[in-house]
Amino acid sequence: MKTFVGIDLGSTTTKAVLLDENSEVIGRGITNSRSNYATAARVASEEARIDGRFTLFRRELVEVGGLGTRIDEFLRALERGFRLVQFLEQLDDLEGTCMTQVKGERFAGREAAVREAIAEVFKRLRSEAPELYAPGAKRKSDFFRDIAGSRYHAQAESVAREAGLPYDLLLNVYDKSIIEVENRPPAGGLPEKFRRALQRIFTDDATFGSSAAALQPRIERALGIDLEETYLVGTGYGRVTLPFSKEHIRSEILCHGLGAHMMYPKTRTVLDIGGQDTKGIQVDPKGIVENFQMNDRCAAGCGRYLGYIADEMNMGLHELGPMAMKSDRPARINSTCTVFAGAELRDRLSLGEKREDILAGLHRAIILRAISIISRSGGVTDEFTFTGGVAKNEAAVRELRKLIKENYGEVTININPDSIYTGALGAAEFARRAHEGGAIVEHAA
Repeated sequence: MKTFVGIDLGSTTTKAVLLDENSEVIGRGITNSRSNYATAARVASEEARIDGRFTLFRRELVEVGGLGTRIDEFLRALERGFRLVQFLEQLDDLEGTCMTQVKGERFAGREAAVREAIAEVFKRLRSEAPELYAPGAKRKSDFFRDIAGSRYHAQAESVAREAGLPYDLLLNVYDKSIIEVENRPPAGGLPEKFRRALQRIFTDDATFGSSAAALQPRIERALGIDLEETYLVGTGYGRVTLPFSKEHIRSEILCHGLGAHMMYPKTRTVLDIGGQDTKGIQVDPKGIVENFQMNDRCAAGCGRYLGYIADEMNMGLHELGPMAMKSDRPARINSTCTVFAGAELRDRLSLGEKREDILAGLHRAIILRAISIISRSGGVTDEFTFTGGVAKNEAAVRELRKLIKENYGEVTININPDSIYTGALGAAEFARRAHEGGAIVEHAA
């Protein structure tokens, strides 16, 4: 099967989308950028191919009688099993890498004790791993570094205390190893990992086990389909760091405009708030960019700003929106400058202002800044599409709806659950068109 890959290398996350020859999305993938765009592009593309396999599995399983509504349940179980297999393989890699770090003067006379402690840490990590991927389990992140890091720190503290070793010795070993492990994709082929996950399902679930004779051949047939990478286009903040030729690179503006058009063909105005910048884009009925405006070099009002606020308040980024939604009296924020945000935040908290009111005011200030950028690009025209990671923040969406209605009246506002992939989607469509030899119009951008 011919596939067309779009990669959006953002400042915080890198996204990939696989399209087929009919512009249908086959798979999506995402990973942390971590300032290593070559690795991020490779990992995100691999994640999109993994997701693509589940699309193929679904197509095959629809034809299997007897599953009915349990297809979704089966695929969720298969994904959990696959992720567990993948996680355990990366744990093995991380343990081996940690062991190689135990050398030098700092460990003199304690190498054996430290290696024994590390082995015990990883033994505990493996024993608790199935719980992380059990039905209903909640994880704050799906990235290996985040999951492994939080659990390693917790177990290492306990093991170090029991072994009479300095805790920082075990942390130092981890810190030196995780970057190396993260910068190489998980070892082993995908088909074998899926087969191991499949056997786990058949063993653990009697109902699915009884259907093994019907299910396994279908899964094998889907695994046998070659997802050929026919053409690739990169875009985003880190696109210039990749070894792509000019023909394989498109601007963020073009890709977000076309991606929004593909999601919602009647789109005329696009707002994208990413980690590093905010873009207001006007597109024509074919998704071609007519005009655009971006914020200046300051990251105020972008995802990085929200991340900084989350750190200052000792909260997770995903907790900001729900907290702000509790406010019925938003604070009036004087500045969205990232440099001064911490000081203003601390001052307001010391004066007794509620955290939810401060956060609600911050979200409003961010959206006010975005509306100003849209205004300079040509204003809001029906339909309006909001994209980027901040589009998942319910408080930001609430303020956006209010301000658009106040300034532009009733306008259809589109927010797709997969809006973070908009740029990658547009890039993938450019890849498909380039392969077909179609003209790529680059108005305004």
